[in-house]
Amino acid sequence: MRPGVALRTLVRATTRAVPTGAEGDQRPHHLVRTVGPVFNEHRMEPTLLTTRQMADFVTDGYLRFDALIPDRTNQRVLEEIARLEDERWAPEGLKPPDTRTPFAECYPEPSAIGEYLRHPTVQGIVASLVGLDCRFDHDFTHHLAAGSTYLQPLHVDAVMDSSDPAFDVQLFYFPHDVAPGEGGTRFVPGSHLHRVVSSGLDRYQRILGEEQFSGPAGTVMVFHHGMWHAGQPNPGTGDRWMHKVRLNPTKPQVRLWDTADLDELHNLPTDHVFATMAPDSVAHTFRRQHRWQSVNASRNEQIQRARLWRYLTGDDDYDVDHYLTRLELHMEVGSGG
Repeated sequence: MRPGVALRTLVRATTRAVPTGAEGDQRPHHLVRTVGPVFNEHRMEPTLLTTRQMADFVTDGYLRFDALIPDRTNQRVLEEIARLEDERWAPEGLKPPDTRTPFAECYPEPSAIGEYLRHPTVQGIVASLVGLDCRFDHDFTHHLAAGSTYLQPLHVDAVMDSSDPAFDVQLFYFPHDVAPGEGGTRFVPGSHLHRVVSSGLDRYQRILGEEQFSGPAGTVMVFHHGMWHAGQPNPGTGDRWMHKVRLNPTKPQVRLWDTADLDELHNLPTDHVFATMAPDSVAHTFRRQHRWQSVNASRNEQIQRARLWRYLTGDDDYDVDHYLTRLELHMEVGSGG
């Protein structure tokens, strides 16, 4: 089934409770990590992320923006990505940008994909996480026909990561409604800093706390490139389309977001759950324990989050619960420094 045919038969996602913390957060699904303003045609400046959103991204590995792109753009994109799927490897026709193309030069007007990428909130997501001077890595059209039984193994989109904190982002854009269980991407919140070899996850069929995307047309999700994810079967009666774009930073990703709330939320390195701590801070967010994590695994993830936050803020003393600082003090003592 091609775009425009029976897409409206897809049922809008129902709300469901999903645990997002150590004790579970019973917010409706469509409100979880659903951020961003309504599209404003007359506002062209990028809408940068806040410190709170950045802390959520570091903790969970993704942000979600429900119904962000308007229907008129969604319909045009559906037609364009169907062409891209058909013509990508054909001798002539619509082609993706070359790898390493500057982001600003990708899909120029009148491209519908370019219209989505130039949405002020999408621009703000990109600017805040990798900078608007980032470069295009690749994109792909993920199309699951109605009734598809294809089950993609769980994986990360990297062969092997280095230990440096720099990261790519991936935009997952769903231009039509995706009903629960009908081909939405499966992903594991909080898995992005738990480094693995790309195919080392394919034996895992179910992980506690994993989610499968469902939601309204025009929803955009942004993933850290290390997020564990997989395509799922589509038993529904309508085709499922998703367009993915990967972007590479070209400069250090330091304080690129709207830092107006940074001083308010950025805790001292002495913030410690067993001593004194601020009730509403970045550290408080970083203590979020995902359901697949044991207590020990959760503490290790806190260390990885603190390391990434040091990189993002340029604060080499930042810490959560004294874990990094304690290790550094031991190294200093042991070296006789």
